[in-house]
Amino acid sequence: MEKKRKRSVTRGIILAILAIAIGYTVYGAVTKDKLEVVKAGAQAPDFEVVDLNGEKHRLKDYEGKGVVLNFWGTWCEPCEREFPAMTRQYSAFANKGVQIIAVNFAQSEFEVKKYVANMGMTFPVAIDKTKSVFTAYSIGPLPTSIFIKPDGTIDRIITGEMSEEKIAQYMESIKPE
Repeated sequence: MEKKRKRSVTRGIILAILAIAIGYTVYGAVTKDKLEVVKAGAQAPDFEVVDLNGEKHRLKDYEGKGVVLNFWGTWCEPCEREFPAMTRQYSAFANKGVQIIAVNFAQSEFEVKKYVANMGMTFPVAIDKTKSVFTAYSIGPLPTSIFIKPDGTIDRIITGEMSEEKIAQYMESIKPE
């Protein structure tokens, strides 16, 4: 009889702990702050990144210019296919008031520098070591490119690989008048 009672008490304690854990999880899910998802037409969140040359880039520093934020990783095959076209379009639009900033997903500086050199990327490349920019822009799959108008509003968000024609079209749409 004593063994049955101990087993019942032990089971009761385990069930109580499970109930508390489930309750805490449900409570946390219901009451947590909702992360605001950026959308086309919304004001783009300001950010600060430091590129591989040590230069700081903040969105507010590009007021009056179009900005393309390209989020990527070295393992991302669509990113690799997209970068040559992006580099050519950067050259075409650099003197027309459109800036590209490539933001890498928290990889090592050595790995990113080697990749950038191999790809011949000429636009600023930064590593988001804390993932704060990825979080601010609610980035999921890579590549994701966010096209920001000169007034700081988001023109469009493109997830996935883009053709060179689309890159040129979208950069044209954010070019200052």
